Amino acid sequence: MPTRHCARTLALALLASLTAGASPATDLFDAATQAVQSRYYGWSTTDRKELGTKYAAVLAQKCAPQGDACDYTTGRTVLSDMFTELGDPHTNIRDAEGAERIAEVTFGRAVNRTGLRVVRVAGGLLVVSVMPGSPAEGAGVRRFDLLTTVNGQAAGKDAAGKNLAVGPNEFTRLERAGTPLRVTVRRAGQPDRDLTLGTASLQARDEPTLSWTGPEGKTAVIDYPTFLASDSSELFLKRVGEARDAGAKALIVDLRYNGGGSLDQCVAAASTFGPVLYKTRWQGGGYTYGGLLGEEVLPFLARAARPDRNVWPGPLAVLVGPNTASCAEVFTYYARQAGAIVVGEKTRGVGNSGVVFQPMPDGGVLSVTVLRAYTDGDQPLPDAITPEVAAPTDIGVLTTEGRDTTLEAALTALRALAGQKRPIGSAQTDPSQAPDATLGVGTPGVNRR
Repeated sequence: MPTRHCARTLALALLASLTAGASPATDLFDAATQAVQSRYYGWSTTDRKELGTKYAAVLAQKCAPQGDACDYTTGRTVLSDMFTELGDPHTNIRDAEGAERIAEVTFGRAVNRTGLRVVRVAGGLLVVSVMPGSPAEGAGVRRFDLLTTVNGQAAGKDAAGKNLAVGPNEFTRLERAGTPLRVTVRRAGQPDRDLTLGTASLQARDEPTLSWTGPEGKTAVIDYPTFLASDSSELFLKRVGEARDAGAKALIVDLRYNGGGSLDQCVAAASTFGPVLYKTRWQGGGYTYGGLLGEEVLPFLARAARPDRNVWPGPLAVLVGPNTASCAEVFTYYARQAGAIVVGEKTRGVGNSGVVFQPMPDGGVLSVTVLRAYTDGDQPLPDAITPEVAAPTDIGVLTTEGRDTTLEAALTALRALAGQKRPIGSAQTDPSQAPDATLGVGTPGVNRR
């Protein structure tokens, strides 16, 4: 038996070597696997060398009919399967279009947009944000409207959960083409209506937006869509200041559709509610990020600050769900440490690690986990956040009755806590009185999440 096993292993290795570097697919596979072998520093304990050998053989079999014409798509498919077995969702491969989308948001590029951000749900594309001043806002589209068709094609998922023709990627692709989009809009309590949405040159990134709800309309809701842009924490701090100045009695931060972003941005934003210290470790080193009063600072400043030094000391809730990931999970963890109540569903589960993006031969990028995350007390951060108040977002109720079940649960929880929280203004510090902030810089590139 051992002899047979060795022979099989040698055969697989030979099969893999015969195709190495012989096609676009193998070029991509080799570049990605070499990067993961040399740079990976996540929590997965899977043997990466064995995994690489196994999937090199899989690739060789898939490429055999095409030979040296085996394409990048085949390589990405095999890599995706390999990374699934690795068991670290933070490590993944993205094509050239996906890489372009990341760059558009990260570098604040102007692109053709309707102003909508959508997610795929049963029955259509759910609008999760509308950019102020955009063509979509001008056409009357609101957050949590449902787009059931786009350019005459069914959108979202069917009743069985199967993806229909138009999803978020297809929607974005149509926007970038710059031609008007014909959509069918469904809103609770109203008949479906057909609209034509124009596009305009807008920033690719979405900003945090402020709205009001609750008793007397005095509960501020900040929809926080991403931490990827370099000014996302600054914009969040601005929205918090606007809510405070307008007399908000409670604050809700909605992260249900926030997939993460830059580590320095989420640390800074979370420090709006109290000092933050976030330790990282990577191969051969480590760094501690500090946040205070909504800005990134040197760690010793955050460590020396009083626990109650904050911009917002009042009642606070954070809404999360399965689309809340990575940096958004980090933000939620530290907001909870500062007293926030977390409402919604369990998050995706990559909040205890960080990644870098490495260019690939096909013009795409490899997202590879290169750091592990710890508290200032050297305890690993949790990978996922489980809310204190379980309140899934019922899409059916949202689109037929116009009720946001998660938001309702948060309002109920905040009312229950109303008598236990400090009044607005106690222990409140003006950010302008904070010490000069110096941006903490770790290993170059190791702040992307």
